[in-house]
Amino acid sequence: MNSRFEDGVIRIQETDSGADVDEAREEADAAPDLTNRSVLRAMSLLAELGNHPEGATAAELASATGLARPTAYRLLLSMAHAGMMVNTDGKFSLGWEIARLGRLADPRSGLKPHIQVYIDRLSTDLNESIGYAVATGPTTLDLIAEADSQHMLSSSQKYVGRKLPLHASSTGKVLLANLTDEQVVALLPAKLQEFTRFTITDRDLLLRELGEVRARGYATIDNELEEGLFSVAVPVHDGDSNLIGAISASGLDQRMKAASVHTFIERLQRASSEISTLIRGL
Repeated sequence: MNSRFEDGVIRIQETDSGADVDEAREEADAAPDLTNRSVLRAMSLLAELGNHPEGATAAELASATGLARPTAYRLLLSMAHAGMMVNTDGKFSLGWEIARLGRLADPRSGLKPHIQVYIDRLSTDLNESIGYAVATGPTTLDLIAEADSQHMLSSSQKYVGRKLPLHASSTGKVLLANLTDEQVVALLPAKLQEFTRFTITDRDLLLRELGEVRARGYATIDNELEEGLFSVAVPVHDGDSNLIGAISASGLDQRMKAASVHTFIERLQRASSEISTLIRGL
C-alpha cells in the first residue's frame, strides 16, 4: 500500500484485495507507529465525501481516494453504522453525527472569544445589537457571537444557534448575494416564506435586491423578519476575497432609521476589515 497527500486529502493506493492482510503483516513487522492505516483510509473517504454534497457511491469514492472498492465499501458501511454517513440505496452522504460534531468544532483556534471583543466594542459604540455569523458553507451561516444594546427596547432575542431565513435576514442576504442568480434560483423556491407583511416573498424581487446588495456592499432588512426590526449587515472576506462571515447591527426600525444608516455601515465595514485581519492571523 502506498499513500500520498494531495489537495488536503490522504490518497491511498492498493494493489490487491488482500490489502487488509498485508496491512496487518506490515504493521506487525514495521517499527512502532502510532498511526492506524484503517483510520487514515476512513478519513480519506470522509474528506472526499465532503466534495460530493449530493452523495457518491462506494465505487466513486474508492476511485477518488485510490482505495480498493471492497475496502472502501466496508469502511463506508462502518461509518454509516456509527452515524457518520447515510447509506441511501448504495449512495453515501455525510450523516447527522458529522453535523453535530462540526457544530462543536472550533477550527479557528477559539474564534468566538476573539470575535466577541469586537462585537462588544461595536455594540457599545453604536448602542445597538451586534452579531457575527460564520459562513459554514456556500448556503449556510452560523451565528456565533452577539452583543446587546443598552436600550430597554432591544432587538436581541439570543439568536446564537438559531437558523435564520436567508431571504429575510440581513446576514442571509449577504450570503445569497455571494451566489450567482442561477444558484439562488436553484436554492430558493419561487414563493418564499412570509414572516411579516413586508417580507419579500417573490424570488424575482429578491434577485433584484441581491443585485443591489452586490453593488453597494451591504444588505438590510426593514420589518421583513419581525415588525419593528431593522438590520444592516456587511460581508467579511478573507485575504483571497472569499466570503467567510457577516457582521450585522440590529435594532428598532424607527430608531435606526432616524440615525444615519451610513454611520452603521461605515462602522460595520471597519469592523469587518479588522475581523478579517484578525482571522488571517489566527
